[in-house]
Amino acid sequence: MLQIIILAVALMSGVWGCATANVSRGATLLSGVNQYHSEMQRVGGQPGRWPERQHAATALKGVITGTLGSSPEFYRLVDLDLRKREFVLTMRETNVRADRVDEMKQELVQIDDEIAALKPVIKTQLNAVRIADQPTEIESIATVGLLGMAVDGFSATGGRGLEAPSTKVSEYVITDLGSFATVRSPKGQMYRCTLFGQIEDGVGIRCE
Repeated sequence: MLQIIILAVALMSGVWGCATANVSRGATLLSGVNQYHSEMQRVGGQPGRWPERQHAATALKGVITGTLGSSPEFYRLVDLDLRKREFVLTMRETNVRADRVDEMKQELVQIDDEIAALKPVIKTQLNAVRIADQPTEIESIATVGLLGMAVDGFSATGGRGLEAPSTKVSEYVITDLGSFATVRSPKGQMYRCTLFGQIEDGVGIRCE
């Protein structure tokens, strides 16, 4: 909890307090969620690396607090995502009694149901506080789309797959290509969008 408070205070006082036009709450939150997903891919398959997974979840909660504000629903989503990963890892990597495996499978179903219910609530929160507002319309649209896909990425089955994930915001198509994203306008214009900056100092998004 102390880590969450320290990071949240640093973001709110050091970044948003300066009202810099180059960084935004939406891009910083997006970077925090992306970093969490990347860390889970790195250490998620190793039972002994539980402390690192816990640290990643705690760090993300700090970013959430510092950008979106207190969000019990978003915190709960992170906790459920972490819990699901531990259940799946335990069943795969350790010798668990058959009756306990059945209990865990039943709980996994409940976790999936709760995660599915939380995602639209969180997206509504993001829209309500206009967290995706950016200096340009294209950058705002890119942030909305990428944040939506990042939220959907919690406890998603499987990896990214061969096809890059994409979504529509109004008539614009946003595609997440990992190191960068693209936005295609209704008229066919293409924009390449990248994040820049560090979470601790605030992150921005630039579309060209």
